[in-house]
Amino acid sequence: MTHLPTTELRDRGQNARQNLDADLHMKYSQAICRRFLKSGLFFRSKTIACYLPFASEVDTSTIFERAWRARKSVFVPVMDNGHEMRFVQIERNTRLELNPFGIWEPVSGSEISAKNLDVVATPLVAFDGNLHRIGMGGGYFDRCFHFLRGPRQWSRPKLAGIAFECQRVEKIHPNPWDIRLYRVFTEAN
Repeated sequence: MTHLPTTELRDRGQNARQNLDADLHMKYSQAICRRFLKSGLFFRSKTIACYLPFASEVDTSTIFERAWRARKSVFVPVMDNGHEMRFVQIERNTRLELNPFGIWEPVSGSEISAKNLDVVATPLVAFDGNLHRIGMGGGYFDRCFHFLRGPRQWSRPKLAGIAFECQRVEKIHPNPWDIRLYRVFTEAN
């Protein structure tokens, strides 16, 4: 078996996601969110982090609505210029603005340490059956959750990949600094 470079796997995942027609994108996004919302990860959580969808990513708006109705605290990732990620609380009326990457972020809000989140609905470009993930290449999630690979076994947060099944690749060869997912939710599982 040949080892495909990360850049090629990233391109495959992005192309597969971008090539979904609008109706399937919406239908699959709803199915993925339903699976996540029916999981024990969601029910047992009090603090949830979820991304605001960018470009062709899975539409996570249903997760936000259900979490707010369940009175859970919801946080979104915010990227700092220094290549660090932090989590800021978001509510229905939170004012958002576009960051330099073209991603919506809260203008203000309470922050939480990544270690205090219960579950993180994690965006990705590609994933494999061993729960390895390829993101956009900035390393934000790996740096933010570096403590999950340390000698102390942290029980939280659980990183739940949110993706379309077409983003699955055969095998990702992770780097030593890559953080593995706890689970991946797709329209198929």
